[in-house]
This record gives sequence, structure tokens and C-alpha cells, in this order.
Amino acid sequence: MRAMQPTIVRLERFERVASTQEVVSAWLAAGTPEVCVAVADVQERGRGRHGRAWEAPPGAALLVSLGFRPTWLAPRYAWRLGGIVALAMLDAAEAVAWLRDGALGLKWPNDLVADGPDGTLRKVGGVLGETTSEAGRLVTAVVGIGVNVAWAARDFPPDLAGSMTSLSVLAGGRPVDRDELLAGFLERLESRLAALRSGRFDAGGWSARQRTTGRQVVVAVGGREIDGVGEGVDPDSGALLLATDGGIVAIDGGEVIRCRVM
Repeated sequence: MRAMQPTIVRLERFERVASTQEVVSAWLAAGTPEVCVAVADVQERGRGRHGRAWEAPPGAALLVSLGFRPTWLAPRYAWRLGGIVALAMLDAAEAVAWLRDGALGLKWPNDLVADGPDGTLRKVGGVLGETTSEAGRLVTAVVGIGVNVAWAARDFPPDLAGSMTSLSVLAGGRPVDRDELLAGFLERLESRLAALRSGRFDAGGWSARQRTTGRQVVVAVGGREIDGVGEGVDPDSGALLLATDGGIVAIDGGEVIRCRVM
């Protein structure tokens, strides 16, 4: 039986909102079917994991939230929605910014990154997934993604300048069009979502993009830190596999406060 193809049923652009996550959550609560998409130039209460603020100057970033009704997805695989959103955006960003394949990657659990000139990872964007469940079944999911697009290095916040970058900087100053990036992202997401609906996830692509693999990693979990070398990621659970003095440890992304790559 052929998997049903996902369709964007609602896409709205906003000059300014409190949070695209809140907009899409309200749409789903009101009965809007999937897939619904909110895009904003500015978010007044943009947020990342654990309530951290996500801010960008007007027009400097692509800020998108997508609403799903993934009743077809087992709750243990909810993380894969964020995975396919991230992979679709990486592919689109490399194409639109004319970057080489593999120039962008993932820093587990939710950052989009590039290699900096000093060898450290520079954050390009981030993903935030939020779900609701009922009777052990996924009911709704909202996945937000923010990508630094037309943000000049001279305008980076001083306290973040050494750890972030943008597509325009990576493109050597060439302009990168946010509308073209959005269109390319949604086009690539469609095939990945159709595959996930039929039970297929690009575990190989997701694993290959991980910049934690082979690097020294320090993960803050609860009130303690675990350090070791990234051994990859578990394609079934989404956990980070970390080689420590005590052996291989699997760390669930939902438990992580912060992941630092050395």
C-alpha cells in the first residue's frame, strides 16, 4: 500500500510573533490538520531546549515551526520527526548557499553546525521538538527550526561570536535567500516525511552527519557531567553513544541539559 504523501495545508508568514511554536501549537489545538507551517521574521519569545532564548535580528534568520499529527508514529520514535526536519534543512541549506556536500552537520542532540576556521564547531541553527500524547499515543508534534541565514559576522553577539556562524558567512559573503531556503527545505522534507510515514528513517544519513562522532564530548545530565569520546548514535533510540572509562554509555537526548564538543 502506497504511503500517503504529506501536504502543506496551511503556511503563514508573520513579520513578528511571540513564538512560531506557540502559533502552530494553537493551530493544532484548534483542529488544523497536518502539515501546518508558521514562518516569522522576528520572534519575541523564541526559545530552544530547556527554555533557552533564541534571538536573531529581523531578517537575519529563517524561523519556522511545523505542526504534525503523528498518530502513525510510535512515541519512542518521536525524535525522528526532529531528525528528518534537520536533515531536510541541511540538504537545502547546502544547496541554496552553494556549500559542498557535508559542509554542515549535526551536533547531537539538536544543533546544526559547521566547522570553524579554528577547528571548533560553529552553530548555524537549532531544532526544538514538542509533543502531546494521549493514552500512550502521539497526538500532536510541533518541530521548530531556526537557521542563521543573512547574519553578518560583525553583527554576532560578542558573547556568541566564537561559537556561531551563518549561511552567508559560510558562503563567503554571498547573499542567501531565505525564501529559496524555505522552499528547498519544504520540498526535501516532503519525501523524508513520506518515508517516515511508511516506516523508513534515513538512519545512515543521520548518523553520518553527526559531528560528535570521534570527538571528545562532555554531556551535562541532571546534576553531573559525563565525558568521553563520541562513538556514534543509536539509530533506534536516538541516544548518543559515548565511550567512557567505564565503557560505552547510551545517553538519551531528553535527559541532556548541555552537550559540549571539544
